[in-house]
Amino acid sequence: MSNDLHGVTLEAIVTRLHKHYGWEQLAQRIDINCFISDPSVKSSLKFLRKTPWARTKVEELYVATKFAD
Repeated sequence: MSNDLHGVTLEAIVTRLHKHYGWEQLAQRIDINCFISDPSVKSSLKFLRKTPWARTKVEELYVATKFAD
């Protein structure tokens, strides 16, 4: 998985997932509060940087997502 994420920042991952899914769909796919309660990229990054299991789930979703662009 790390090869798929090489050179991709956590901010870029969260931003692209938000653009693709929106907060509501992200919260349905990954049940973490930073996507549910008053979500923003900044608050999500703060949480994900302190929470390795949640960051792993976000990275796995990013790798599994088929982006159109």
